[in-house]
Order: sequence, then structure tokens, then C-alpha cells
Amino acid sequence: MPERLYALHRYRFRSEWRLSAPPTAVYAVLEDAEAYPRWWPQVRRVVPVDERSGTASFRSLLPYVLTVTATAARRDPEAGILEIAMCGDLEGFARWTVGAAGGGTRAVFEQEVEVRKPSMRRLALPGRPFFVVNHSLMMRAGRRGLASWLARE
Repeated sequence: MPERLYALHRYRFRSEWRLSAPPTAVYAVLEDAEAYPRWWPQVRRVVPVDERSGTASFRSLLPYVLTVTATAARRDPEAGILEIAMCGDLEGFARWTVGAAGGGTRAVFEQEVEVRKPSMRRLALPGRPFFVVNHSLMMRAGRRGLASWLARE
């Protein structure tokens, strides 16, 4: 596959969330992947496979569902890092880095993936801007959902 075409299927995202809760509380919620559908509307389903992995399905504004198998790659409460490896419709990794900031928490989400879902690969060139906006909307909703969830505790 030519490098240019390959690059169309790869995405690198970074989001920073400022939250008023303490880092330990934020880390605890982010660590509980099975609870994500309760506070993050676009995370439709998380089903454990074993103690280190599970399947997750996501859907945001655009009419497609992404399903991945996520496997814990790093869980380091001292450093505030949670990282997963993904395979399925997306292949790559996602990482949360959680730390103290201004009396609350700064949670940084980083993701590097290659799209494997055939329909999205076919739409790589015309769809890319829509896929990026879709991801951005999902992250905004996730931040709002997490902030509300933490406020209840």
C-alpha cells in the first residue's frame, strides 16, 4: 500500500480535560472501563473478556459503530497512567495520563490508531474531516459526562 494511502487510515488524537475532582477520583473512574457507558454516551457497550481485556463499542454522531478488543497495556496509579492496546475496527493504543492541576485534575487522552473497518477505509479521503469532527464531538461529550459523574460522588 502506498505510504500516502496508508496515512489516510491513521489518526493521532490528543484531548485535555480539566476536572474539579481530585486525580485519584478521576483515575478510579477512568480505570473502571465497564462503567464508561454510564457516563460517556458514545461508549455504547463494554464487555469484559478476562481480567485484562474486553470488547467495547462506540458510536458518535456519524452512523457507524466501531468495535474493538481492548487489552490493558499499562496501569500505573502512581504515575496516573492507563493505557490500552486495541485491535478490531481500530488498531493501535489509547492512553490516559491523570495528574493534579490547579486544585483539580488534568486528564490527557492520547490515541494513535489505524482504521481497520472496511467501510471507513473506503471513505478515507472524503470522510477524514468528518471522522475527525466526530471524534472531537465524542471527546467533548465524554468530558461533560465525566464531570457530571464525578460531581455526583
